[in-house]
Amino acid sequence: MSRSRRSLLAAAAGAVVFSLALASCAPSSAPKPEDSEASSPEIGIPDADYSLDKLIEAAKKEGPIVVLDTTGKIVDMAKAFSEKYGVKATGVKMKAGEQAEVVIREGSAGNVKNDVILMPDVPTAVSDLVPRGYVQSWFPPDMADVVDEKFQDPAIVTQETNVWAYNTEVYGDTCPVDNIWQLTEDEWRGRTSFQDPLLKSDYPYWFNQMETYGDDLVAQAYQDEYGEPLKTDEDSATAEWVKRLAQNAPVLTNSDDDAATSAGAPGQKNPFMAFISTAKFRDNADSGYKLGTCAGLAPWVGRAYTKVALLANGTASPNAAKLFIHYVYTEEGIAPQVADGKISTNSEIEIPADEPSGLADVWEDILVFNSESAQDDFNRVQDWQDFWRLNLSK
Repeated sequence: MSRSRRSLLAAAAGAVVFSLALASCAPSSAPKPEDSEASSPEIGIPDADYSLDKLIEAAKKEGPIVVLDTTGKIVDMAKAFSEKYGVKATGVKMKAGEQAEVVIREGSAGNVKNDVILMPDVPTAVSDLVPRGYVQSWFPPDMADVVDEKFQDPAIVTQETNVWAYNTEVYGDTCPVDNIWQLTEDEWRGRTSFQDPLLKSDYPYWFNQMETYGDDLVAQAYQDEYGEPLKTDEDSATAEWVKRLAQNAPVLTNSDDDAATSAGAPGQKNPFMAFISTAKFRDNADSGYKLGTCAGLAPWVGRAYTKVALLANGTASPNAAKLFIHYVYTEEGIAPQVADGKISTNSEIEIPADEPSGLADVWEDILVFNSESAQDDFNRVQDWQDFWRLNLSK
């Protein structure tokens, strides 16, 4: 299906969804996207007068904060933060889609209860939540020397990685697949597993990032595998690969847990290939799994998506919220997540040698999310989901 036809489908579906969203989530008193002043008020101590000592002093005068993240590690992080600074913080695990709903609901009602949101859905954050005035992305000025400029606006705290994983009990030290096109062949029909792209928006983002930044590599991988250039009626090599993957009867899940089990559970004869978070490799020690990273897979072993730090514009404790954001840029603050294979954007923080997926060895073969196309990624979610749905083999 051509991109133009996909766009027409997306436009029709998107218009309905957008109208319903406006009716349910955006009362007349809600901030408007075009109101740029409303979307970025300066709250807490101003950056022009910033120092960490001043921020700590101001934070200690404020009430407690609640921090949302998509990992349970946020509970321990908030507890450690409270003990370090004497500023009460509570960490709450919440899925990315639920985070957005909560932000919109609280912002529209003017009743903010969640002060910091660590959100992996960067396109939704920068294309919807920030313009509507519910949140802002704040970057600690004193971290500018250790965090690359491309991660400062918006304020990206981590890169979180998914890799193609296989069962080492069956296949040993060598992944049974060395090219992503092999995953679309009959041998792997019904034997790949990952989260449902219709339920998890970062998969359509992933498809769009592949097409935007690496479509030539996808096309080259096809030629390397089959000895001839790709011929397709689709608008890109990425679209052709996505179509064939959908048509190859993948087993779609609601979580990485189920996908990790399909690939890594011991005692299998025909285990799956799974696309999962590197955090799931801790199950090798915790549950006796046999997960291995598919090193050498062309053109990418996996992808890294980013997590943005958001500050609720309606928070009653803006300095405490800012202090927590500063904390997650430090080695002490982000350590629990780095241990799970998440990459801090602080260049001085290295991947631990004992990180279970071996991410450090394959990092150069990871497709890293580029937030410059976040608006296009956001706009094309429905486009890619329609395309996936039309091609999905039942």
